Amino acid sequence: MDIATEVYQRIVSAKIFIDENFDQQLDLDIISRQSCISRFHFHRLFTRIYRKTPHQYLTKKRIDNAKLMLADDDLSVSEICNNVGFESIGSFSILFKRQIGFAPQYYRNLAFAKKQLAKKQPKAFIPHCFIETYKLDR
Repeated sequence: MDIATEVYQRIVSAKIFIDENFDQQLDLDIISRQSCISRFHFHRLFTRIYRKTPHQYLTKKRIDNAKLMLADDDLSVSEICNNVGFESIGSFSILFKRQIGFAPQYYRNLAFAKKQLAKKQPKAFIPHCFIETYKLDR
């Protein structure tokens, strides 16, 4: 079953809406309204196109942004939790650990250690094929 071009464009515009507003309180009703499609039909089509539910996509978007903020910002884990759209530090921590494999604070510590190592040994982070191709001294 093919999806009509107009409907496909509406689903894509709803995805873009999620991308631009992931830090806001969003639910299926709000997102599906952006595409002018019933929430059940929208859920079915979005899942078919992107191979994940709108909720799974939104959660991944939030977690990915949290990873960037944990690695680069000086904000607390609670502030990052709120900035990416989670309402509870508990649910954020559980979902983060489930998707990434580490608790948010542990992930932050790993990112910090990796940055420190990159400063001490920058060539250790250059792929071997690049070093060989450009004849860089190790």
